[in-house]
Amino acid sequence: MEYSTEKESLQPILEHGMEGMSEVLQKLFNLAMRMERKNALKASPYQRTEGRTGYANGFKERHIQSRVGELVLQIPQTRNVEFYPSCLERGLRSERAIRLAMAEMYIQGVATRSVRNILEKLCGLEVSAMQVSRATKMLDEEFEKWRNRPIREAVKYLLLDAAMKKSEWTEMLLIVRCL
Repeated sequence: MEYSTEKESLQPILEHGMEGMSEVLQKLFNLAMRMERKNALKASPYQRTEGRTGYANGFKERHIQSRVGELVLQIPQTRNVEFYPSCLERGLRSERAIRLAMAEMYIQGVATRSVRNILEKLCGLEVSAMQVSRATKMLDEEFEKWRNRPIREAVKYLLLDAAMKKSEWTEMLLIVRCL
């Protein structure tokens, strides 16, 4: 990268500080995806080579919510070759860290409306109740897989621990610890 290109790429940070991070990150992602498409096609757009495996076919705009704000990415499209950028997940609408944060808030008992307010204040993101529900559904599915896994093959020894305290609360303490 030449100095002028570097300066141009970093200009939003120089002018706006941390608020310019989303613009810089957006530019870097778009550049990386174009480079990856070029490698997949074994040629640049409009370049004629014998080793070419397919053709560039424009871009599809995708809005992705990230910790630094919304990123508007131009996802390169191809013809005659299967291609999707490795830096993105198919169907991705928000960064994994944000989905995990939503799921963690759900585990802690935070209401859906509060999750929306928290993410809006922390990240400047407008998150719908449906996005929170999807994140919690993802978590519920993972928990269900874990809960129903075969334990005999995975665990050779199972150690249990308990504590006994003499008081009128003993029975309740044992019940809570067993759960």
